Amino acid sequence: MKAAVPHRAAPHRVAVLALPAVLPFELSIPGRLFRAATDSAGKPLYEVVTCSMDGGPVPTAEDFTVVVRHGPDALRNADTVIVAPVDPASGDERALAAAAAALGEIGSGARIASICTGIDVLAAAGLLDGRRATTHWKHAVEFRRNHPSVRLDPDVLYVDEGAILTSAGAASGIDLCLHIIRADHGAEVASRAARSCVVPPYRDGGQAQFIDHPVPVEPATSTVATRMWALEHLDHPLSLADLARRASMSRRTFTRRFRDEVGLSPNRWLTQQRIELARRLLETTDLPIDQVAARVGIGSASSLRLHLRGALGVPPSAYRRTFRSREERESA
Repeated sequence: MKAAVPHRAAPHRVAVLALPAVLPFELSIPGRLFRAATDSAGKPLYEVVTCSMDGGPVPTAEDFTVVVRHGPDALRNADTVIVAPVDPASGDERALAAAAAALGEIGSGARIASICTGIDVLAAAGLLDGRRATTHWKHAVEFRRNHPSVRLDPDVLYVDEGAILTSAGAASGIDLCLHIIRADHGAEVASRAARSCVVPPYRDGGQAQFIDHPVPVEPATSTVATRMWALEHLDHPLSLADLARRASMSRRTFTRRFRDEVGLSPNRWLTQQRIELARRLLETTDLPIDQVAARVGIGSASSLRLHLRGALGVPPSAYRRTFRSREERESA
């Protein structure tokens, strides 16, 4: 008798909505990131389709038009809908209203996210009333004027409100997509996708949008090399003095340049990296909790519990159990 072939769930379907005056760079982000998310055998975990409200070509904010293969039916058949941003000065109000109506019909049937000014569609659909959300800081004043019922936070990279997610502009769309992948399939899958696309695997949603000097004037003064060294030595106690000495800077200069480049203090950044490594170890190994804590430089199992509960709302054992249960369901 022939053995039964285990059933594999269909890939999660992501529909990316392009409206007239769409920003091409941001439009391309979801497809690039979600198509790079695969399981350990290399099987795609997402199917990504791009659609317009009439299924026809879409004029972009640049000097070219994009041709999409799908119409509004793609929104109704999606597990996740992502609204790409448009140039506010050139957007089509009728298309925005039609898109808002389409999202309103979806209701709670799909997860819905926006990048940058795509938030206008979610707000027009009434999906953000009373919710916390974000958009590009330059769009914040106009958005607040048009949608006073939304609790806008213009200082962060992205906001996760469960079934509704919003992000700031440009590269924060990358952070949002990696956050979704991480929430769906864990840190290891998200890190593989990030490596494939040669982008940073993790930036916390609460990180500030605006950084005064994103690129140092003199490459030699960058803290990049010190950060790379720190990532290889997370199991060691790393003080601010250690990091500054490694970078051949005073503590004051190092802290200032670190904030300019990363948008976080060195200590907060180190904590984030340790939590991220702890998540990967919990997902991919059977190491006892105290050994995970030692590997990531947090010290004790009790300290790791406090850090993980603060960051994720659950202790290490529950996080591992939840992730393993999801993996078991997907392989069933």
